[in-house]
Amino acid sequence: MDSAVRHLVSHYNPKGNRVGWLMISSILIEAWDLYSIAFVLVFIREQYHPGPLLLGLAAAGTQGGAMVGALLGGWLSDRIGRRIMFLSTMIMFIVLALAQAFVTSVAWLVVVRFLLGVPLGSDISNGFTYIMESMPKGKREVMGNRWQFMFALGEVLTLAVIAVLLVTHLPHELIWRVTLGLGALPALVILLMRHNLPETAVWLVRRGRFREAKAVARSMYDDPLDMLPDEDVLVPRPRASAFLADMRRDPIRWRATIFGWIACFAQGSEFSTFAFYLPTLFLSVGVSTILGTDLVTMGLYVLAAISGWVGPMLTPKIGQRGISIAGFGIVLVSLVVAAWALWTSHLVILPIAAATMLWGHYWDASNCMTIPTVVAKPEYRGTASGFAYMFVKLPSFLAIFLFPALFAAIGHAGATLFVAIFPLAGLLAAIFILPEMYGFEHD
Repeated sequence: MDSAVRHLVSHYNPKGNRVGWLMISSILIEAWDLYSIAFVLVFIREQYHPGPLLLGLAAAGTQGGAMVGALLGGWLSDRIGRRIMFLSTMIMFIVLALAQAFVTSVAWLVVVRFLLGVPLGSDISNGFTYIMESMPKGKREVMGNRWQFMFALGEVLTLAVIAVLLVTHLPHELIWRVTLGLGALPALVILLMRHNLPETAVWLVRRGRFREAKAVARSMYDDPLDMLPDEDVLVPRPRASAFLADMRRDPIRWRATIFGWIACFAQGSEFSTFAFYLPTLFLSVGVSTILGTDLVTMGLYVLAAISGWVGPMLTPKIGQRGISIAGFGIVLVSLVVAAWALWTSHLVILPIAAATMLWGHYWDASNCMTIPTVVAKPEYRGTASGFAYMFVKLPSFLAIFLFPALFAAIGHAGATLFVAIFPLAGLLAAIFILPEMYGFEHD
């Protein structure tokens, strides 16, 4: 069984990079949801006049649901299979994304968005699991690290659509409903492109379903996996909680996993809080309209997309450890400079610091999901991926409720300097905890 798994992950890259791109494309949907709600909240508030807590829940609801979805979906992925999960989550997302467009109150929007987050969090963790089991070592790490490129691309597409809707002068109620409901369109396209993908041969092998595993390997790789018998065997299902005990048995995998959790939390925190001083950035460069804010933000994320593409290309040359050290280091310096610019009113420096910070962020965030997923054994991989993704969503959820108060209490400069704690933690973890994991393969 172990020899068959090593054989699969060492030799094959099915149909080029198609499988990897189909799985990583889920990030487009998350980016759409995150940025669409950020820009249309003003129109929702204009129509329904909700209190700040209810409005905050509408924005953060998907993040809370994604925490539940990451843990539940990762566990189910290990238990019932990767294919069932990536098909069912897309169907759920399509239905719930459309439902957003027809809610009759902010309270209903909160409920729908929380439910929407469940398949979203589940699909991200499941997608990383599928990539790590469907591509050979070296290539799977690069593909996993491309998730930030897809995130930036999704943000650019979302902002472009919102800009078009603003230019057409549609009624504000129609703009927010169309924007939120349109998230179902990319999800439908992804579902149609994924529907014929089989279960991963690695998962089938680990479940003892050798006949199906041999059929999948023969179909996708023209390899009958002769090392496996032609009969299925009964394999006990491991407990989901056992993955932590399994990780601790191997110091290298355990250190990599700990780093992944720290990096997930650090990058999620620095990105979520970054948005709170963007209005100051926009005012410093003379932007005062919704359309102007949309276009300037889109320009920033074009830069982010370039960074998200370059980072994975550099990973084979400088390693996972190198890309993390460089990314967190760039963000740390950029935030310190931004805090100084805000403190001394040298606002002309702020756009440069913000752009540099975003460049570094799309490097330090690139591998925080890849590393804990790739080092986990196949029988625990979905659970491990979902657990790591929870550390991405948790700071996103908390920032919406906690950071505004901090921002108001200690001001722009103080809050920006406070945010620098997170890349500092990530940098120290990359230097002192993370072993080099590029090309990692289980014994």
